[in-house]
Amino acid sequence: MSAVAPLAVRPADPRDVPAIAAIYAPHVLNGLASFEIEPPGEPEIARRLAEVRARGLPCLVAEADGRVVGYAYAAPYRARPAYRYTVEDSVYVAQDCSGRGIGRRLLERLVSESAATGARQMVAVIGDSANRASIALHAGCGFARVGLLPAVGFKLGRWVDSVLMQRALGAGAAAPPTGGG
Repeated sequence: MSAVAPLAVRPADPRDVPAIAAIYAPHVLNGLASFEIEPPGEPEIARRLAEVRARGLPCLVAEADGRVVGYAYAAPYRARPAYRYTVEDSVYVAQDCSGRGIGRRLLERLVSESAATGARQMVAVIGDSANRASIALHAGCGFARVGLLPAVGFKLGRWVDSVLMQRALGAGAAAPPTGGG
C-alpha cells in the first residue's frame, strides 16, 4: 500500500475471509494483542463473520489499492441478557500497514455503526499492558481506561495483562435504552 493510497472502509463480506485470516494470523502467532494461540482457519473466520452479521453488528474492512489492509468488528461483550447493550470491539491491521491511521478509521466507523445498532457501551479488552499503539488508538477514539487484569493470560512464554477500556455510545447511560430494558 502506498502512503497516499485512498482508504475505503466498507462492510466485510465473505470474499474478505482469506484476507482477514491472513491479517489475523501473525497477530496470533507473534503478538500479545490476541490471546489465541493457533490462528483460526478460513472456515472459522467465515463462521465468526457470519455470527457477527447475523446479530446485526458491524464487521468492517479497510481497503487500499484493492487490498484488504485491516478489519474491525463489534461482538457481544458477554452472553447474559443484561449485557445486551454492550459490545466489545476488535481491530486488526496488516503488519506492513501499521501506523498509517487505518486502525483509527476502522474504530471510528465501528463506534458510529455500533451506536446505530442501539448499543450503549463499547468495551475494549486489550491484550498486553505494553500495547501502547492499541491503548493510544482507543484513547484517541474516546475510550477511557477502566481497569487492568494483571497476568490473566500466558502466551509466548510470559504472563500477559489485559487492559480494559470503555466508551459510551449514543446516550450511553444517560437514559434507558429504547424499548425499555
